[in-house]
Amino acid sequence: MNTQDNTTQEKDIVVNVANAGNFSTFYNALKAADLATTYKGPGPFTLFAPTDAAFEKLPKGRLDALLKDKARLAATINLHVMRGSLLSKDIKAGDSQSVQGATLAFAANDDGFTVNGAAVSRSEIEASNGVIHGIDSVMVLN
Repeated sequence: MNTQDNTTQEKDIVVNVANAGNFSTFYNALKAADLATTYKGPGPFTLFAPTDAAFEKLPKGRLDALLKDKARLAATINLHVMRGSLLSKDIKAGDSQSVQGATLAFAANDDGFTVNGAAVSRSEIEASNGVIHGIDSVMVLN
């Protein structure tokens, strides 16, 4: 790992998602929904970013359908973001609101925390305008 990779706090969450290596699908979706500029903004934002493996668990055709429906794609991405900077050590069981307006339900278990049923990674990426937590599932709107 080079020194540049260790300076995540100097880069915004969009740059960090792009550079992390395991959020490529989410990064491409962010760009496709025209939300990259929004999340380069001042924030702070807490981003629960589905890993590439999380997207692979979606039913066949679901991602393609989302990518073709920009409004639904944007709403789905916004479901994964909340205002403020929530570090792992500060996560508590309870409900918060996503920027999309939906409830984010946090629950504790022996392995840590889940948000809407998706396991939250213990390793976070701090950024200049918030924090990124990897999650193992894509949260979808009904």
